[in-house]
Amino acid sequence: MKATVFLGGGRITGALAAGLRLAGDRRRIVVYDRNPEKLRALRKESRIEIAPDLKFAVANAAVLIIAVRPASVKEMLGEVGVCGAAPPSLCVSLAAGIPFRNLRRWLGAPVRWVRAMPSPVCRIGRGLTPVCFDRGVANSDRVRVRKLFALVGPVIDLPESQMDAITATHSPTHGYHALANLAEAAQRAGLNRQAALIAAAHALSDGIAYWRESELELAELLQEAATPGGIAAATIAALDQAGYARVISKGLAAGIAQAHRNAKK
Repeated sequence: MKATVFLGGGRITGALAAGLRLAGDRRRIVVYDRNPEKLRALRKESRIEIAPDLKFAVANAAVLIIAVRPASVKEMLGEVGVCGAAPPSLCVSLAAGIPFRNLRRWLGAPVRWVRAMPSPVCRIGRGLTPVCFDRGVANSDRVRVRKLFALVGPVIDLPESQMDAITATHSPTHGYHALANLAEAAQRAGLNRQAALIAAAHALSDGIAYWRESELELAELLQEAATPGGIAAATIAALDQAGYARVISKGLAAGIAQAHRNAKK
């Protein structure tokens, strides 16, 4: 029986494998990586099968998922091309910023490409996965890819031109960063560390949960919460005056620029 094969046993492979097992998925998962410690940890956590070599991994793939760092994709695809086994017709790249034109050129084999950017939060079944499909990907393969990633969270289809922007936007790092900074500011304002973390976590998660469940527009919620003369209104006004929106825009621009640099490697 053919398998879902990952080339690369890093963090995102671990998160996807764990999320698939959490969802009750029992498909055969094969992972190829040069680091035996990573592979042993993955096998213990998610019951993956360790590929003894690259040829075995490629030969056993129903779908081949490229899960190495962007700087390593060209080398990996070059090795796939000469490993002695034909790659499957469907390949998925998880490499941020690497466009279809590079993937097609670097592998050369007549395969159909998909790009996907799963969030590490897929480990708990709640990670968003943006996907885009290269020309010629059949509808049946599109459905197959969406169903795979839907097991570990929501899936959103986008054109390739928007993949860099959503990659920079949907990372859970934004939440970690906001949580850390809000909690640190609360500690400086007088809260103990535990109370500061609890308060900051609720500020972020409760607001997002209510926005999702209420189906209200963000502008309505901001107006509702920021009562003139109130603490929330003063806090938000100060953040805006300090350039909060400008800082966020600069951060996203830097992430998108890095994706563009990845494409040129």
